[in-house]
Amino acid sequence: MREKPLSNQTLMDLCGGLALLLHAGVGTADGLDLLGQQQEEPALAKLLTDLARRVDDGASLAQALEDSGRFPHYLCALIEVGEAAGRTEEALAALERHYESRMSLDRRLRSALLYPCILMLIMLGVIVVLLTKVLPVFDQVYAGLGGSLTGVAGGLLALGRVLDGGMPVLCALLGAAGIFLVLFSLSEGFRRRLVSGWRRRFGDRGVSRKIDDGRFAQALSMGMASGLPLEDALTQAAGLLEDSPSAQARCRDCLERLDRGEELAQAVRQSEVLPPAECRLLALGLRSGSGDRVMEDIARRLGQAGEDALEDRVSRVEPALVGVTSVLVGVILLSVMLPLMHIMSAIG
Repeated sequence: MREKPLSNQTLMDLCGGLALLLHAGVGTADGLDLLGQQQEEPALAKLLTDLARRVDDGASLAQALEDSGRFPHYLCALIEVGEAAGRTEEALAALERHYESRMSLDRRLRSALLYPCILMLIMLGVIVVLLTKVLPVFDQVYAGLGGSLTGVAGGLLALGRVLDGGMPVLCALLGAAGIFLVLFSLSEGFRRRLVSGWRRRFGDRGVSRKIDDGRFAQALSMGMASGLPLEDALTQAAGLLEDSPSAQARCRDCLERLDRGEELAQAVRQSEVLPPAECRLLALGLRSGSGDRVMEDIARRLGQAGEDALEDRVSRVEPALVGVTSVLVGVILLSVMLPLMHIMSAIG
């Protein structure tokens, strides 16, 4: 049976811990063994101990990770490049930043989609209760006074009766929505597949485009920090954006322009791989020999811009939901209370 891939949190911790140990002068095999001894989960401790044994027997770190079947292919490929360039520590540190960024974005996406959906379900529940349980009580009061609900109130009462008759179906739909929200909140794999499907269809405009720009910049920064030439880093970054065909197409366009002999700044700008300001910064960084550090700064800025755009959109959605629901509840109550007040004043 195929073993479950490691979570982003685990990958971030392992890459960061091993990079720290390598920086302190500890060998790769000893570092893996030390990390294994610190693990509370027996399966993970055994995995790291087995990796340490493989490396101690002469296998490269990248080969040991690849053979275990528990690590993503691009992680193994970047570490292999880092080992060949003598930059294993830098490759691990870049991977740690990459997974940290992915986790931060995942938390923002979960909050952005989960809380408005929960709020909307609660508001719909309130409206359904008003239509199916409260309005019939007012109808009985009107009947006792010799009147009936008409106009807007009558239409809402009819809608409430329809909803009440279909209550089993409505409960099933609400239950399915609740299960969906639980899966979205707790299952990282389900959430990743759902977000990937959304990006394939709508991922090249608005907030999704800004988020994809940040993901691409992070992937490009990770490749350059591992010692990859820019062309190979672009190819690697395109491979990490398999859920965004538009971003992959821009990467391929940039590579084709570079193959035709265009200057880097022009190729990156014309293919719209990065925003214009970031293209100029990258070109200056490459000319000054500090392209990897500049790319790291660009990735951080674009990642933050994507998260800020997501938060801004959510900050607009939640008040809008509350406002719309409040208006609907007010209309329902006023459509019932105002005629009742007229009747009571006439009786008085």
